[in-house]
Amino acid sequence: MSYSKTGFGKTGTGEEASLYTFENANGMQMKVTDYGASLVSVIVKDKEGNMRDVVLGYDDAAGYENDNNLFFGAIVGRNANRIGGASFVINGKRYELVKNNNGNNLHSGPDYFMKRGWKVEKAEENSITFSLFSPHMDQGYPGNVTIYVTYTLTEDNEIRIEYEACPDEDTVLNMTNHSYFNLDGHAAGSVLEQKVWIDADAYTEADEESIPTGRLLKVEGTPMDFRAPKAIGRDIENDYQALHYGLGYDHNYVLNGEGFRKAASLKSEKSGIGMEVYTDCPGMQLYTGNFLAGETGKGGVSYAKRCAACFESQYFPDAVNREEFEGPVCRKGETYHTVTSYRFDAE
Repeated sequence: MSYSKTGFGKTGTGEEASLYTFENANGMQMKVTDYGASLVSVIVKDKEGNMRDVVLGYDDAAGYENDNNLFFGAIVGRNANRIGGASFVINGKRYELVKNNNGNNLHSGPDYFMKRGWKVEKAEENSITFSLFSPHMDQGYPGNVTIYVTYTLTEDNEIRIEYEACPDEDTVLNMTNHSYFNLDGHAAGSVLEQKVWIDADAYTEADEESIPTGRLLKVEGTPMDFRAPKAIGRDIENDYQALHYGLGYDHNYVLNGEGFRKAASLKSEKSGIGMEVYTDCPGMQLYTGNFLAGETGKGGVSYAKRCAACFESQYFPDAVNREEFEGPVCRKGETYHTVTSYRFDAE
């Protein structure tokens, strides 16, 4: 196992960024940057032994700085996904957030964590820990908090992402990684033939603006059912309200089980590469790149609609406003801690 540090260009304000590359004994590589603590590349062997970069991204820090709400490889916080009406109440006090998504708040924007320089707390041969201080009322959230994100590459071809924070006031903490995966390679085009499995019997019903209604709907007998592996494209154009609202899959699944467990998988028959998703979170957003529109990414590649899929572990959307959902409020002095990992193989 080894790691190296190289320059990753400058931001518009002249801030210099670095790229950290980790490689295990199998030749698998993980590349992350201190600009946004973003996951830039995941390079794995396919069934022929060729190396493929299976994560969408940009060539330098400027690309991530100019990212137009696509969130390639991004660490999202303080709250991932949507908060209805861009407001919430904690301890009887209402907090107002920026309305950046049809009158709602999406991914805590627009002052995103992905567009800030993170501090490198520790870098070892197989892992790196980034930190970010988020002051009281940052993005509209109460409490000071220092957030730690650790990426680890194992010899078992696993990328482990660990989040930890301890606020000095009750606040919302619900973080995720927004990487886009295409197991044929980031430049390979459509992801619709790749097969997804999700260990979930239900998903959170949402309205036209993707805000949950509070109801959990069974996936059985619907195009939302991924309990047996199926191609992403098999049912994506079905005449089904949830798919119309999301322009494809862009939905939170109610994961079965508790604790750290296998929650989902993605498999490409073409490359032979498989990916398993493990998490301790109650929910996971499956997003199939429905809003990509030919943006330029790594190597000048054009990223078209549905050329990748995201598996965003999280509390349910708008959970802070829904008593029936497990809440994302972290109490003063308590430790927020969650882990999600992506494990790769090829056959």
